Amino acid sequence: MKVRGWSAVAVAAVGVAAAGVGGCQALTRSEASAALEEASLDGEVAALTSGSVEIATDFTIGGAIEDAAAEIAAFVRTQLPCAEVTVEAATLTIEYGARAGTCLYRGRTYGGVHQITVMRNQMDDVVVSHRWVDFHDARFSVTGTAMVTWSFADRSRRVVHELTWTRQSDGRQGVGRGDRVQRPLEAGLLTGLRVDGERSWEGQAGTWTLDIDAIEMRWIDAVPQAGAYVLTTPAGKVLSMSFERAAPTTITVTISNGASRYDFDVTTLPGE
Repeated sequence: MKVRGWSAVAVAAVGVAAAGVGGCQALTRSEASAALEEASLDGEVAALTSGSVEIATDFTIGGAIEDAAAEIAAFVRTQLPCAEVTVEAATLTIEYGARAGTCLYRGRTYGGVHQITVMRNQMDDVVVSHRWVDFHDARFSVTGTAMVTWSFADRSRRVVHELTWTRQSDGRQGVGRGDRVQRPLEAGLLTGLRVDGERSWEGQAGTWTLDIDAIEMRWIDAVPQAGAYVLTTPAGKVLSMSFERAAPTTITVTISNGASRYDFDVTTLPGE
C-alpha cells in the first residue's frame, strides 16, 4: 500500500489474540491494513487543506478586515507568483497555476481555486472562512469549506470543515467533515501541527469516525509521528491506532481492538 511518498509495510503481527478476548471480535490483518489506509487518506486530505490555511495567516491582527485580505493577497503574490489573486472587499480568490511557474508551497504543488474571506479581525477574535473548488496537489482534489477561529491566548485555532475529496490516481472519493483544534508543534509551525478533535467521512465501505488525541503531524509525513486515534469502522469495530517514530524515515503504527493487534511500518520512499 502506498500513500504520498510512503510505503506501508506490514511487520510480523505482535501479540495477536484469539477472538472474543474481553468481549471483542478478532481483528484481521486485512481489516487493520484497510483502517490504516482509510486514516492515511483522510489524513492526507486534512494536511492538504491545513497547508493551504497557512497561506491566510500573514496579516496584522486588529485592523480592518479589508486590510487583512489585502495583506494576505500581497503575501500570496510574493510567495506564489504562479497564482492569479483577486481581491474584493474582505474576500480574496486565488487561482493556483493561472500564471507561469510552479505553485509549490511547503512541499506541495497546488492547483485549483481557493477563496478566503476575513470575517472578523479583532485582537482576541479572528475568524477566517475558506472555500476550495477543485483545489489539488499531485495526489488529491478537494472541494469544500472550512471555518477557522483563532485563539491567541493558547496559540491555537479551531477548524470546522466539510469536504469532498477525490484521489487523482483512481478517482476514489470520500465525503468528510470534522471539528479540530490545531497548535504548532514544538519545533514550530513550519514543521507541522498538533491536533485534537474528531473527523468522520463516507468512504467506499461506508461511514468511518475518528477521535483524535494529541496527534503530531508533520507536513512531510503521510501518517502522524505521535499521538492516538480511535477509529470506528463501517462494520462497527472500534480500533485504537497509535503512532511512534521508529527512525528518521519510519513511523510505526500500532492498530488494535483489545482482541488483536498489528504493527505496521510506514517508511519514506526516496524520490517520490
